[in-house]
Amino acid sequence: MKELDRIKELVEQLNYASKVYYQGQDEVMSNYEYDRLYDELVSLEEKTGVVMANSPTVHVGYETISELPKEPHVAPMLSLAKTKEPNELVEWLGDQKGLLSLKLDGLSVILTYQNGKLVKALTRGNGEVGEVITNNAKTFQNIPAQISFEGNLVIRGEALIKYSDFEKLNQSFTDIQEKYKNPRNLCSGTVRQLNNQITAERNVYFYVYNLIEADTAEQSFTTKEEILRFLQSQGFDTVPYKAVAKNSVLSSVTEFSEEIVGGLDLPSDGLVLTYDDIEYSQSLGRTAKSPRDSIAFKWQDELAETTLLDLEWSASRTGLINPIAIFEPVELEGTTVSRASVHNLSILRELKLGIGDHITVYKANMIIPQIQENRTGSGRLSIPKFCPVCGEATEQVNENGSEFLFCLNPNCYAKKIKLFTHFVSRDALNIDGLSEATLEKFIAQGWLHDLSDIFHLSEHREEIEQMEGFGEKSYQNLVHALEEAKEVPLERVVYSLGIKGFGLSMAKLVCNTYPMRLTEMDRLTADELILIDGIGQKLAESFVTYFSSEEHKILVNKLEQILRISMPEKNDSEKLAGMTFVITGSLEHYANRNECKEEIERAGGKVSGTVSKKTNYLVNNDIQSSSSKNKKAKELGIPIITEQELLRMLN
Repeated sequence: MKELDRIKELVEQLNYASKVYYQGQDEVMSNYEYDRLYDELVSLEEKTGVVMANSPTVHVGYETISELPKEPHVAPMLSLAKTKEPNELVEWLGDQKGLLSLKLDGLSVILTYQNGKLVKALTRGNGEVGEVITNNAKTFQNIPAQISFEGNLVIRGEALIKYSDFEKLNQSFTDIQEKYKNPRNLCSGTVRQLNNQITAERNVYFYVYNLIEADTAEQSFTTKEEILRFLQSQGFDTVPYKAVAKNSVLSSVTEFSEEIVGGLDLPSDGLVLTYDDIEYSQSLGRTAKSPRDSIAFKWQDELAETTLLDLEWSASRTGLINPIAIFEPVELEGTTVSRASVHNLSILRELKLGIGDHITVYKANMIIPQIQENRTGSGRLSIPKFCPVCGEATEQVNENGSEFLFCLNPNCYAKKIKLFTHFVSRDALNIDGLSEATLEKFIAQGWLHDLSDIFHLSEHREEIEQMEGFGEKSYQNLVHALEEAKEVPLERVVYSLGIKGFGLSMAKLVCNTYPMRLTEMDRLTADELILIDGIGQKLAESFVTYFSSEEHKILVNKLEQILRISMPEKNDSEKLAGMTFVITGSLEHYANRNECKEEIERAGGKVSGTVSKKTNYLVNNDIQSSSSKNKKAKELGIPIITEQELLRMLN
């Protein structure tokens, strides 16, 4: 297990170093150190036979498909019987030993490995037939692309998006229709994407909790804990669990609930208790809907009664005005809570809220504050006809059956602040030192009218240095950050504009499909945009409307003159098209393997982490090496070429 832990540690370190390096930030390690750690990772992968899907030694190609094919499961995906009473768990377990695990709140996925390779991934579907998501599963953050077990292995687990990633992603979605209520819904939409690059960008994790098939290996297991340990030895993350007996079930339930309240990053809606003994479990059989060897325990949400004090209307840069309930503070799951989002006008009306009403509140999945019930139901709250920020008229809009409130004023102060905040955010221009509070001060001074004014802040040096919280050093840091931000890829500029419905992934799709100058994007038609998989009529019209505006044409012209915008790279050469390479050993011409890999990919080739029948060339400056990759290449008759020979092929 220590070797597998080291593999995961190296993957995380190397991926972080590459990310920092390719984003143009300060390097976190030297090329020598990177290569040393990379070689250690390769050695451990060869020794254990485990290669993580996100390992830098693996290249996962992005692919867009027209639809998700369907396929029957090897065994029915049953649902579990449920209880909300902890004492029922004690009675159910009896004198047997059990495993109590987190019931993760994501999407059930079944993975199939053959000869050590991931060959198939299916969603739960209707329990009998699932959707094939193999391409997407290969981009999950923590699953092995290769394992040491060479037989047929079928496992079931939960794909999920962690709370921390959910918050960041949901904030990056600019359109109402893109926002998700919880991590489970976001994960479901992500795992079933037709473009697996989108899946890769959303940090999906997989936790295994059950073995379905394992050729003859399963005959050697007598307990389910042995199965989980076996799967851990293959490089999988297993669902967090505790071994329990009759006298320890209740204390373990309490321990899990404390971990959830303490900020566990995994979305969970309860626990699962299963008998540990495999033979005993199999003897119990199943009902038409559920297996008899497991039972689900749903969190009993802690409720608190309180009084509604106010309803705050929060405006965003898209004009959406969200209702937020303010109530007398109450203690829930160990923290003090006084606010809860009401989400939209439809929910507001359903709850019949009014100031002074007695309401019950809880934390959904013990994390997110929600209103459960309004016991008064006065319905005295009126929906504002004017924006709480700018005072201009509002409009009620029906989208997908839900009512939302919008501010119609294009020059609303709240829109301006949120738009500038979005413009300088990490995934956009990434300008350090410009918080929302700082931007508010600059806007109040009358220095910021359109987005391009950000880059003229140096004209106000004296005033900025005298502002509270600023000084000469802070000013110099800001000027440096503004200068660095001018070097930016096209897709991040498009994303930074705040076009309704266009997150970073959508901006990338457009820029990769139609690489053109920012000032030329007004030529794109809705019909051309709809040809891009993932963009529908509404998004296409949103894009066209933005760039056809005279105000926005002036803005993008200013930005193009200020910024040094890099275009998406194209394959200028297809010299290596259809060829697959594996790179091993130390390099002399290239700084590291990533640099060599990028060169091959620019020429149309592919780079794999392992030698197989599909490999065309193994790149190794030490042709006489006795490494496992050299041996494998010789066995399969695959040419071993030096770096110089690769350069001749490229040039």
